[in-house]
Amino acid sequence: MTKFSKYVGLDTHKDTIAVAVAEAGQSKPRYYGEIANTPEAIVKLVKKLSPDGEVLSFCYEAGPCGYGIHRQLTHLGHDCRVVVSV
Repeated sequence: MTKFSKYVGLDTHKDTIAVAVAEAGQSKPRYYGEIANTPEAIVKLVKKLSPDGEVLSFCYEAGPCGYGIHRQLTHLGHDCRVVVSV
């Protein structure tokens, strides 16, 4: 089983993504803030949350066409789970 330093929940919308972060071993997640829903903003977020290259675990909800973020995060080397809404 892979151990992650942080677990990141994303609430994705067309223009923005709300971010919550749970540190491994901590009891409560914290609201991190809101970022633009762009590939550049996602890269910046990953670099801030993983400055030493730790592997992060992301989770978000997506509709039938919402897998671009998943592809980007896994390409960057992070774990990403997608909960599908239909």
